[in-house]
Formats: sequence, C-alpha cells, structure tokens
Amino acid sequence: MNKNIKLEVDGAVLALSASANAGIIIPAGDWTLDIGGNVNTFVTNTRASGSATITGGYSSFVGNANSTAEKNESNITTGLLPNYLSVSGTTRQNDLDVAFTISINPGSSTSQGGRQSAQQENRQAFLTFGDKSWGSIKLGKDLGVFAGTAILNDMTLLGVGSGAGGLGSAGNTTTIGGIGTGYIYADWKAQAAYTSPNFSGFQFTLAATQGWNTIANDTTNSLATTGRSGSAPAAEGQLSYTFSGGAVSGKLWTSGIVQKVNHNSTTVALTMTAHKLRISVLTLILVTSA
Repeated sequence: MNKNIKLEVDGAVLALSASANAGIIIPAGDWTLDIGGNVNTFVTNTRASGSATITGGYSSFVGNANSTAEKNESNITTGLLPNYLSVSGTTRQNDLDVAFTISINPGSSTSQGGRQSAQQENRQAFLTFGDKSWGSIKLGKDLGVFAGTAILNDMTLLGVGSGAGGLGSAGNTTTIGGIGTGYIYADWKAQAAYTSPNFSGFQFTLAATQGWNTIANDTTNSLATTGRSGSAPAAEGQLSYTFSGGAVSGKLWTSGIVQKVNHNSTTVALTMTAHKLRISVLTLILVTSA
C-alpha cells in the first residue's frame, strides 16, 4: 500500500509539471491530499516619464538618488502571483476539521547580469483545526489578516500590475500589483489566528502575528524595516460581510492592526515606542450574473 501511494504521488507531480490547472486529489487513508500549483510568465516592457519614485509608494525603476533611473525596461518574469507548488491535506477526526498547507514559491526573474536570482519564498506552512459550529484556529505562516483581503481581490492578481519595471536588476519574485500605491502589503507572517463561524454572512478573524517593529531611518519618515523582533506581537483583525441576492453578490470588509514599534536609529540617538492603528477602507465588490 505504501508503495502504491508513493507511485501515485510521483505521478501527480509529473502531471503537475505538464499542466498547472486544478489541484490533484489523492485519497490517503483518513486524509485527502491536494497537490496544486501555478506557473506564470509575462513579457513586459515598462516606460516611465518624470520621477521614478512614487511618493508614499515604491521606486518602479532601479536608479540612483540623482534621478538617473532607466525610463524604459523590459523583463520576462512572473506576475503578481508567484510560481508555487502547494501540498494540502484535510481530514475529519474527533469532531474536528483538521487541515494543513505547505507551499514553495520560486520566482522566474534573474538578477542583473543574468545571475541566478536568490529569490525563493516559502509563503505558507500552517495547520488549521475547528468546526463550523464554533470556528477555526490557524497556527503557522500565512498571509497577514490586515490588508490580506485587498490583495486577494486585486484586479491584477492574475496579471502583472505595477512594479514590472524594477525587476531587471532586483530579481524580485513577483510584481506588486496595487501594493504600495493602492493598499499596504499584508506580508506572509507567523500567526495564531481565530476565525468565527459564519453568522448569516458576517464573519470575523482575530490574530496575534509576528510583527515588524524596527524602523530603519527616522530622518526620512521611513517605515522600512530591518527585521522582525519578538518583543511584542502585533494584533490584527478583520470583520467581513458576504451577501448574495439573485443576480448580485458582494463582500464588505474592514481590517486593522495594532502594534508596538521600537525605533532604533543608527543616525540619531533616539529610542521610542509607538502604538499604531490602521483601518483599511471599506471595499465593495459586486459580481453580476448574465
């Protein structure tokens, strides 16, 4: 039996390399395994005029402080979604729905000079357990709660979006869609999260997540961070309402984060703590049927 399961898994991986469509379902005792993936490649040509830096956002072209950035750049790279290979498993045991997901996410772009890019991500590695009567608990690494729904509903999720012009020398794993210009990046975070049952369309999630809490440079009002610290977790939450009425369906959501931030400047002798609360704008997505 073990040998047969191994052969089935090997065959599933080979099939995935030929076609990354729906996941491959494999029964394995009390568990159901799902192997899925995505490989995408885009050829892009990006032209820019004026400043290469968007205030409050990102630098779309790689250049120096004297504004000598490239104004025209071509790349062959992944889009906003990375390439990924994901293995998930689900089971029902002891009156609990138990599941896990582990994924790897390699990029398609190469770094400057054609060198192999070092961009390799492991975005997901988490376990969930619960029941529809009382909700579910997630432990591990996954997309952050705050601003996560904005990314999952980005209209360029299956495309390129913004940021393709900066990939030639950066070797990034993905482009950035509307991140930095339309909403804040949720990041892939270690977390302990609780999601409530569905109350007639209403649902909420509360989570303690590993926080970014070192500001790199106070002289430029920068929110760039130099690492993660275990001094205090962040508290994140989301409230959503999903509705469906005949030909029209939609979803409303709002999310927030509260986090203690330690400032450790290398240029100014200053230490401070701050508590920040950010609330995302309510967003309405409407889907109409023909």
